[in-house]
Amino acid sequence: MSNLPNEKADVQKHSKDQYVDIEMGKHDLFFKKSYEVLYTVNDFLLGLWFLIGSVCFYFEATKTWGVSLFVLGSLQMLIRPTIRLAHRIHLKNIYRKEYENKQKESLSSH
Repeated sequence: MSNLPNEKADVQKHSKDQYVDIEMGKHDLFFKKSYEVLYTVNDFLLGLWFLIGSVCFYFEATKTWGVSLFVLGSLQMLIRPTIRLAHRIHLKNIYRKEYENKQKESLSSH
């Protein structure tokens, strides 16, 4: 992986993994914006479930609801890393395809 943020990825001098890493680094912020909304909504709901669940523990009649909301919040804690993983896979797939297309173009121009 290149440490130079302004380096131009070149299919002839970089391996597929290097190319993907360089291109992802340049465009990561652009793609991350849409995923950031998912992170924020998830975090907001997570906080809401734990807050309401905590209040439910003040009253005997709503303790079961409190436990249920804590379980929901705990499950939702698994969503954020899932979103992050989906984001990374999506980006890698885009740039791997781009690399392969540029390789084909490079080979056909010779």
